[in-house]
Amino acid sequence: MIFPRFIEKGLIFHPDKSKGIATPDVYGIKYDDVTFQTEDGLNLHGWFVSGKKSSPDADLPAGRTDRHTLLWFHGNAGNINHRLDNLKMIYERVPVNVFIIDYRQYGRSEGKVSEEGTYLDARAALAYLHSRKDINQEKIIFFGRSLGSAVAVHLALEEQCRALILETPFTSILEMGKKLYPYLPVRLLLKTKYDSLSKIRNIKVPILIMHGDKDKLVPFEHGKRLYDMANEPKEFYTIPGAGHNDTHIVGGEEYFEVIKNFVNKL
Repeated sequence: MIFPRFIEKGLIFHPDKSKGIATPDVYGIKYDDVTFQTEDGLNLHGWFVSGKKSSPDADLPAGRTDRHTLLWFHGNAGNINHRLDNLKMIYERVPVNVFIIDYRQYGRSEGKVSEEGTYLDARAALAYLHSRKDINQEKIIFFGRSLGSAVAVHLALEEQCRALILETPFTSILEMGKKLYPYLPVRLLLKTKYDSLSKIRNIKVPILIMHGDKDKLVPFEHGKRLYDMANEPKEFYTIPGAGHNDTHIVGGEEYFEVIKNFVNKL
């Protein structure tokens, strides 16, 4: 017995197709409105934001920046419009480029979402970054939050990156299912895996894991277990008092300093 696929997807994915009216330029942030294509022919949408300039980059070709680039995979609900305030905070506090994308079925992206689909979407997003001549290809960091942490881990297993940042990550959908539906035989019912715990041991890049100690959705222990399984060099940052969706707010300036310092040490 397994869940019908539409029920399983409804439990895991909560895409919002509303396009919204807010874009980074409402905060005076210049951005590229990007459409890119997946291997299976879908058009996906994202925003590319060049890092805030603090000083000129020396000895680089015109139009080129040597700062790191975050490839950002968001959580299971909403779309990139719902991350605009967080994007603004990163832009103002961390000197990195950011490419944030919507998975298939989210926002302005085409298609129907699935685990395998999100992996294809991640590869397509990275391929888009590789097509840009204005970034340093050796300085791409995969940044995943919640569901996006599993997408980032899988991509890091398949593709090269400079580092991996995981925020409020879970070990696997199976373990999440056991927590959320303790009276159901979820091992028999679920086909979706997102098994980061079995994958992270094979990743050989610097890793930063961040988790709120008041997270009522994804247990704090999930982040710690992933950290324990990860290879060195690795860092774990407890965000005091933070739940699942307010990490960047409750964490305050220290939260952004942790990210900034991690990036600066690469």
